[in-house]
Amino acid sequence: MLDHLIRSATVVDGTGAPSYPADIGVRDGRIAAITAPGALTEQAATSEDATGLVLAPGFVDPHTHYDAQLFWDPYATPSLNHGVTTVAAGNCGFSLAPLNPDRPADADYTRRMMSKVEGMSLVALEEGAPWNWHGFGEYLDALEGRIAVNAGFMVGHCALRRHVMGPDAIGGQPSPEQLRRMLDLFHEAMEAGAWGLSTTQSSTHTDGDGAPVASRHARPEELIALSKAVADHEGTQLEAIVAGCLDQFSDDEIDLFTAMTAAAGRPLNWNVLTIDAAVPERVPRQLAAGERARAAGGRIVALTMPILTPMNMSLGTFCALNLIPGWGETLALPVPERIARLRDPAVRAELLRRANSPEAGVFRRLADFGRYVIGDTYSVRNRGLTGRVVRDIAAERGQDPFRCLVEICAEDELRTVLWPMPTDNDPASWELRQSTWRHPDVLLGGSDAGAHLDRMCGAPYTTRFLGDCLRGRGLVPLEEAVKMLTDDPARLFGLRDRGRVQQGFHADLVLFDPARIDAAPAALVHDLPGGSPRLDARAIGIVSVRVNGVETIREDRVTGAVPGRVLRSGRDTRTVPTG
Repeated sequence: MLDHLIRSATVVDGTGAPSYPADIGVRDGRIAAITAPGALTEQAATSEDATGLVLAPGFVDPHTHYDAQLFWDPYATPSLNHGVTTVAAGNCGFSLAPLNPDRPADADYTRRMMSKVEGMSLVALEEGAPWNWHGFGEYLDALEGRIAVNAGFMVGHCALRRHVMGPDAIGGQPSPEQLRRMLDLFHEAMEAGAWGLSTTQSSTHTDGDGAPVASRHARPEELIALSKAVADHEGTQLEAIVAGCLDQFSDDEIDLFTAMTAAAGRPLNWNVLTIDAAVPERVPRQLAAGERARAAGGRIVALTMPILTPMNMSLGTFCALNLIPGWGETLALPVPERIARLRDPAVRAELLRRANSPEAGVFRRLADFGRYVIGDTYSVRNRGLTGRVVRDIAAERGQDPFRCLVEICAEDELRTVLWPMPTDNDPASWELRQSTWRHPDVLLGGSDAGAHLDRMCGAPYTTRFLGDCLRGRGLVPLEEAVKMLTDDPARLFGLRDRGRVQQGFHADLVLFDPARIDAAPAALVHDLPGGSPRLDARAIGIVSVRVNGVETIREDRVTGAVPGRVLRSGRDTRTVPTG
């Protein structure tokens, strides 16, 4: 007897093949049968008519930070609402394990680091997770059996360094004995099921004390030693971030990535490739890393988003503006001093100069303050400005846009919410995206879901992308778009029996209405532990989401079931060759 029968669905199976009508039978968490409509006669405990609906594999998000959120939100919302059934976490060098049992304070350091570097609520981190683990395997065990999505986790280089070196991980170099212990700890984590190593050398990554995070102090020989260790375990891989990920790689960065993937004999993915026709040299430069890696026997894959993800800004709280070179010192001042500095014409001129300089890299996109839209305001003098463009307000006031923006924010004691309009929403940029998505070294994804919670909401990229393919720009046929969201990431990670609607595969399934699929605009909600805020976005047109055969979402509402699995390397993943 079947557990569930889906009748008369239009199946888009994830392989890129043309869609077809079929009945799908699910039993014991797997796809038990696929037949022509009406041909499946086996009885089923439950069934539904899917006429006019598309049935696709569950989407796979290759870059999230759900490491902590899964403890208080086992449904990984809003990703699960938008059809994501498998998430990869522990990215960018940051994981919540291992923690050294001899230094209980390391858990507080980790919480403060994650709050700063990944924009997570410190209160939520403190109150929402148990922090009752030390080893990486204990962390995985703490999640086992209580999550609604499938989740795999990389080992964060920062955690390895902190565990072995303590405070010396910031600024120090490991002794031969410490490096040996780091490797032993890493092997132990991978034997427990970690997916591999994640690390960062990015200049934007700082800890709760404002210092460069631990992995930024690692020399190439340390990174190569850890990469070689990855090769000893089945179904593992690498994820890495360097400063050049934000704009264009240096030769040294390409050499480092190439050496790491060649040493591991495993793919290395990085986040995120920004595509902008105004900077035509960026894409060829970034993809040159993959070409060089292939020549050395490795593979480098760039993640890129298929949508433009809005990100709000504020002069009052930490956001992307703080990452512009030369801005951090001013924006770290107490609010009264910050306002005084920002009102100084000489200071504003210097900030603008730095924001428009080559060293700002991709953050130059934030420097056109006339294109900002005013969001929430708080003072009487700012009443009526919400939704207006700064350029228009500045023209009315006879001010330059940056001064106008500063004065508006100052009236709100810097609490004003700012929304920069994207500079790369032009036809030429979308044409460049269309061609870039099809490159063999490019993978769609990079939502950062679970991070930067009150600043951005990248989780709905799946539904927005499909809606755009079906009823918007139509840059990619539906079958190809679904493959990009399912089978492509599943194959990169070596997921066993996932990513396709295929008999015998795990029944990770999304049923959606092609006439409606989309995402609502992001809205601020206060549903984190301690009442902290985050941005959330409703899924439109997602009828049902099943994880391992069990329904987890029905019409954008969680069912309460938690059938997800912690996906462990080797058992749930196979080794992916670099050739």
